[in-house]
Amino acid sequence: MKSYRPTTPSRRQMSTVEYGVLTVGKPFKSLTKNISKKSGRNNQGRITMRHQGGGNKRTYRMVDFMQNKLNVPGRVETIEYDPYRTAFIALVVYKDGDRRYILAVKDMKVGDEILTAPQAALNPGNRLMLKNIPIGYLVNNVEFQAGSGGKLARSAGSYAEVLGHEGKNSVIKLSSGEVRKVSYESYASLGQVSNSDWNLVNIGKAGRSRWLGIRPTVRGKAMNPVDHPYGGGEGSQPRGTKRPKDIWGNITGGKKTRKRKKWSTKLIMQRRPKISRK
Repeated sequence: MKSYRPTTPSRRQMSTVEYGVLTVGKPFKSLTKNISKKSGRNNQGRITMRHQGGGNKRTYRMVDFMQNKLNVPGRVETIEYDPYRTAFIALVVYKDGDRRYILAVKDMKVGDEILTAPQAALNPGNRLMLKNIPIGYLVNNVEFQAGSGGKLARSAGSYAEVLGHEGKNSVIKLSSGEVRKVSYESYASLGQVSNSDWNLVNIGKAGRSRWLGIRPTVRGKAMNPVDHPYGGGEGSQPRGTKRPKDIWGNITGGKKTRKRKKWSTKLIMQRRPKISRK
């Protein structure tokens, strides 16, 4: 982590990730595209996700989460920053000349060789079927079902641990603590996702949040009664409702939000532990 001299009150708190591992500033142009900003609005122009808008202009990098070039070796050409995700990405050039972006794993360097195959060497960055990965290995970019593309463990520093293999399923433990089954023919990449220090970043000042496209959040108790269930009252008031609620009156504390008939519920062996709030 990089800290700063306390030249201002905001600099005293601010910290950023060390970007010394990055090798290039500009992305590979043919693997980028521009995405227009929606500022949290739907196709009718109504805000469906609050507190979004503004921010620096960004270019989207098309990351290959499938990594379906089987048995074609590749070489890491660059390690790059991606403004649309917390992890670093790597530009890989394959033996047939094709170039693709993938999620960079921890300690990945320029020149490293990677391979996607049903059974490959157990080196960080290689991608293979879960049934061929020994118990105890850390994996990332895990598929729910074979051929669906990586869905699990994709953010900075995240990983899943292989706990075992049962029938046609593999048992993995996510970094949240959840233990679940996925198809044993699903592909997963070996290693932990890069930029594991990201969760230690201290934004430091309100302006830096605006650079990231995050707008201010107003407390419910500071609103009027017409705007929020917590609103109104003379001076500072307690919540005044039996259960915590959001701005629309939906219960937010202690209420299960997962769909009862969701297809993947039967694959969850152990839910993530509850966070104690003291």
